[in-house]
Amino acid sequence: MIRRMGDSPEPGRRYRLRPGVYAVLARGRDILVTHQDAPTPEFQLPGGGIDRGEAPIAALYREVIEETGWTIAAPRRLGAYRRFTFMPEYDLWAEKLCTIYLARPARSLGPPTEPGHTAVWMTPEAALRALANSGDALFVARVYGLIPR
Repeated sequence: MIRRMGDSPEPGRRYRLRPGVYAVLARGRDILVTHQDAPTPEFQLPGGGIDRGEAPIAALYREVIEETGWTIAAPRRLGAYRRFTFMPEYDLWAEKLCTIYLARPARSLGPPTEPGHTAVWMTPEAALRALANSGDALFVARVYGLIPR
């Protein structure tokens, strides 16, 4: 069973399954996150939806480059969670199935290519305070030993 994080689904509302991949990008005691300006300004783990026909790892590499400008190395699956949310950029109520990976930021190619995103380095403690959703924060806390598994 995959753990649900955040709000419960609303009774009677239809949700579309939206699988995605996200990365905890650890470099020593720092973590690379992305700040998204819209629709709501927030810090997130870099990642996003898997396109039709795309392999999850390929999507992870693509999404991290788009949202941070960094390539990654040695991705390792940590686990998954799901959350029910409205995605205003798609006008969609979604059941997001979020698979989380631990990876090493390998090389900066430049700024993020996805408009409205900024790559930000911070400590894991700062990330726990800043991340917009509790699922992302849970996996950061696990990687850095800040809460029990």
